[in-house]
Amino acid sequence: QQQQEEGPLSSVYFNTAQVTNGRLSSSFFNRPCVTLAKEFLGQVMVRKFPDGREVKGRIVETEAYLGGEDQASHSRGGRQTPRNVAMFMSPGTMYVYQIYGVYFCLNVSSQGDGAAVLLRSLEPLQGLDAMRHFRSQRRKNTGKLLKDHELCNGPSKLCQALDITKIFDRGDLATGTEIWMEPGPENISAADIVSTSRIGIGYAGEWVSKPLRFYIKGNKCVSVVDRKAEKVND
Repeated sequence: QQQQEEGPLSSVYFNTAQVTNGRLSSSFFNRPCVTLAKEFLGQVMVRKFPDGREVKGRIVETEAYLGGEDQASHSRGGRQTPRNVAMFMSPGTMYVYQIYGVYFCLNVSSQGDGAAVLLRSLEPLQGLDAMRHFRSQRRKNTGKLLKDHELCNGPSKLCQALDITKIFDRGDLATGTEIWMEPGPENISAADIVSTSRIGIGYAGEWVSKPLRFYIKGNKCVSVVDRKAEKVND
C-alpha cells in the first residue's frame, strides 16, 4: 500500500472545497484510510480552550487501522460496540479511547466501515507553555522540564498536551469549536514519508508487519524512528 510516486500526495492547499473558513472541511476527511493517514501529515491540529487560548501542532506521525480483516483494529471483523461506534460514523469523526485506564488516544474516522487513523505525534507550533502545563499535571516525575519535541511525541502525550479526553469522542473535526484542523504551511511529498509497521500490536498476527504507520522523515517529534524503513523508502 505504499505510494511510489515522488510528487505531492494531493493539492489540498489549492482545493477550496476542502477548506472552509481556514479549516479542513468534511470533504478532506472523506477518503480511504491509508490515503487519509498520509494526507494528515503536515496538517495542523488546533485545540481551543474556554479562555480563548489556542494551541497548535503539526501532525508528523499517523497509523492507519482498516477495520474488517485488520487484526490490530478495534473494529476487526466488523465488530461495533458502544466504545468504538465513532469508527463507523462519518469521516472526520473523533474516536477517543482510554488505555491502561489512565491515558487517552485520538483517532479520526475515514472512508470504510470501522476504519480510522490514529494520530501518533505532533510537532508543537503554538501554545507550548500550555502544553507543558497539561503534560506536567499527568507526569509522575515532574522534576525534569520537557523539551519541545517531547511534548507530543506519542499518542497519549499528544492527548495530554492538548487536554483531549473522552468527552471529545464522536465529535466532528469539520464542525468542532474546540478541536479542528487547518491546512499545513507546506505540502508533503511522497519522498518525505516513511512507511513502516505500527507500534504495540504484537497480538495482530500477519498484520504486525504491514507498513501502516507513516511519518515525516527527519522530524524530531516522531515517536519511534525506523532507520531500516527509511533506507527502503530512499
